[in-house]
Amino acid sequence: MQHAHPFPVRRPLASTIRLMLCGALLAGGAIQAPAQAQPAGSAGGAQASASRAYDIPAGSLDQVLGHFGREAGVMIAIDPELTQGIRSGGLRGTHTTASGLAAILAVHRLEAVPGAGGGYRLRRLPAAADTRLAPVTVTAQAERSGTTEGTGSYTTRSMSTATKLPLSIRETPQSVTVITSQRIEDQGLTSLSDVVQATPGLTVTKWGGERYRFTSRGFQINNLMVDGIPIQYEEAALSTGAMSMYDRVEVMRGAAGLMEGEGTPGGSINLMRKRPTREFQGSLTGSAGSWDNYLGSLDVGGPINEAGTLRGRAVVSYQDKQSFIDDYANKRTLVYGILEADLTPATTATLGFSYSNEDNPGADWNGIGTWPDGSFLPISRSTRMSPSWSYWDKKSTTVFADLEHRLDNGWKAKVAVNVVDSRMDMLGTFLGDTVVDSAGNPSFTLYGGSTAYRYDREQYSIDAYASGPVNLWGRTHELAIGASHRKSTWKDEGAPTDFTSVSFNPLNWNPRSVPKPTITGSWSLWTRDDEREQTGLYGSGRFKLSDPLTLIAGARLDWYKHTIAQQWGGYAYGATDFNIDHEFTPYLGAVYDLNAQHSIYASWTRIFNPQSYYTANGGLLDPQTGSNYEIGIKGEYFGGRLNASAAIFQIDLENLPDGLPVSQCATGLTSCYRSAGEVRSRGVEFELNGELAPGWQMAASYTYASAKRLSEASGYDPIGSHSIGKRYATNIPRHLFKLATTYRLPGDLSRWKVGGSLHAQDDIASPWGVKQGGYAIVGLHASYALTRQLDLSLNINNLFDREYYSTIGSYSDANFFGDPRNFLLTAKYRF
Repeated sequence: MQHAHPFPVRRPLASTIRLMLCGALLAGGAIQAPAQAQPAGSAGGAQASASRAYDIPAGSLDQVLGHFGREAGVMIAIDPELTQGIRSGGLRGTHTTASGLAAILAVHRLEAVPGAGGGYRLRRLPAAADTRLAPVTVTAQAERSGTTEGTGSYTTRSMSTATKLPLSIRETPQSVTVITSQRIEDQGLTSLSDVVQATPGLTVTKWGGERYRFTSRGFQINNLMVDGIPIQYEEAALSTGAMSMYDRVEVMRGAAGLMEGEGTPGGSINLMRKRPTREFQGSLTGSAGSWDNYLGSLDVGGPINEAGTLRGRAVVSYQDKQSFIDDYANKRTLVYGILEADLTPATTATLGFSYSNEDNPGADWNGIGTWPDGSFLPISRSTRMSPSWSYWDKKSTTVFADLEHRLDNGWKAKVAVNVVDSRMDMLGTFLGDTVVDSAGNPSFTLYGGSTAYRYDREQYSIDAYASGPVNLWGRTHELAIGASHRKSTWKDEGAPTDFTSVSFNPLNWNPRSVPKPTITGSWSLWTRDDEREQTGLYGSGRFKLSDPLTLIAGARLDWYKHTIAQQWGGYAYGATDFNIDHEFTPYLGAVYDLNAQHSIYASWTRIFNPQSYYTANGGLLDPQTGSNYEIGIKGEYFGGRLNASAAIFQIDLENLPDGLPVSQCATGLTSCYRSAGEVRSRGVEFELNGELAPGWQMAASYTYASAKRLSEASGYDPIGSHSIGKRYATNIPRHLFKLATTYRLPGDLSRWKVGGSLHAQDDIASPWGVKQGGYAIVGLHASYALTRQLDLSLNINNLFDREYYSTIGSYSDANFFGDPRNFLLTAKYRF
């Protein structure tokens, strides 16, 4: 729910009531009012009972009501004291006048009642209805917008990440979460890793200073989606840009094979870009925080021509930040632009681009070492174990376009293209093992080898689909059918330098004392050419078998090709050429409505993950396959403003590689494997998101996920035990509790909003003896509305300055401290 800024409007009632005459223009230009007024909730009357399709975009509540009135042919009297400063998510789908008005107004605690002349007037919902809204019936073909900007909510009305069908959270038979625009703003989440860290059930680890990895239910996520289009997530070069260009992030936990094809069974992360608005709006944001952290962004959008058929939006942001780690900084630039044009009343075209540049001086591919037994060294969190001259810079340029056509029967067809070019340039070192001298002093060795690398990685994705309602057996169902194609091309290379190994004592050394090396040879010392291509056909349907029972079924058929060619010093190695034909991925789910607020569900789906391990005869292993089983219950309260869920799940990952003796490998192979490994992850999830009471938003979750090996897999998961029955991915916590909440104070204090956050997890460990005990991190948030347009906010993270390792790896590298206590002060001006 969006709360208007707490500044009452003082003006005579006669001047505050402005009538929006929203009639249907008939032949000759006459405007006809309904012959007889009908209440918004009435089932009688031609105007109230007649259904028609609507596609009203988000905007101010005044604009949305005006648009609705013109299409419905009714008059709506609007009091600015009720609507000023409130944004609406718009309206899509087939509605009667009654259900349309209810769908628009209920989320804002307003209702439409009969007015003079057959029209409607607005009023606040009576107190009795404030906590128990009457149900609103929406036909099956309604496509609800999931836009969260301007709603002030911690949940959403609709998301399509799981099945391509526009379903509410309650209607989706898998565990899904949305991190909304309001929550991103409240918690000061400036990067994708920040968002993932705040998401239920997901964990962030590092494999280098600027290489973040995301895991869900014990498995690493290797794909992202952007506006529902899959792209390959690779942490080395891809820059997703600042969160200022996204409206929300939709996350599904469990296998996402129906939408992505190949991938791991952990889950899917869908970044939803901001879209142009039909009215002019903008914001200017500036932040300052710990470690000289300065951020600024400008976000402007609205109509470009007088008719409003051409709209645009632009976002520009910049961050200049030092770090609690010595000689480590970030300079991040984002430019985002998008144009949206109504080619006809039923056809919309979109064209956009984004550019993200990250200069990261001081970043390296190793973290902090430990004693030989894995225990932590007595060092400051500011300590670095790499030379000060190391860096890891990356940039990404994205161009995207889509074309959508809406048919009169409720169907729509859409084709979308996304092209990403990512580049990385780095210079760095890696750590050797710990050595302890006779006096008990630790010593590490910095190695270089080919310490200079640069990556050029291109990928494009094309997706075309059609979706809409189908009437069968006296009921309305929904279908989506489509095809997709994506291809990624990696061209990576390394060059030799004059760096020589350096030994140092981490308790007493100067990272600036190591001279910066120079490149001494060709970039062709090491090269890697990697090309992946996937073509798929998919379909899904939502079938209403009875009033309470819905079946969601889908399937996907994929063709996959993968080619790798590598060489070092002119010697070729590791060449592969792998093809998969018509890989079949099923999806099956059922939702049963217990009553108007609660549903139970069950689902089963699969995913496949190609691998590049050699068999004994020189071929490649079959793809890993993952299955996700899940049952749960979901609740939807207060007209969808609050969602709750509980789930039990099991994921099986099969065909993991198990190493064979070299004597069994074909001539020329130094290693070979068989498909034998299997891992099973089981757990439970509880989640609550949305508005608990007027002005009180909350997101709370608890996840337990434990993965164990059912059979050997020596060539997979280096951070874990390979023994049957042992815990898999021991560096990932099993217990996770996450909480974020804000509350706008009532009455004279309503300019204030206060809140906090909590992240708690149990212990993690590595097979090399590195252990991190369980810990809890507390954050606080407060904001104050200086004027209608200007807000000030303060975020304090790690309030009690808990010292902990956020990531652990081997004792020689990949251990990273979590951030110490820090703050961020932000001013946001809206115009």
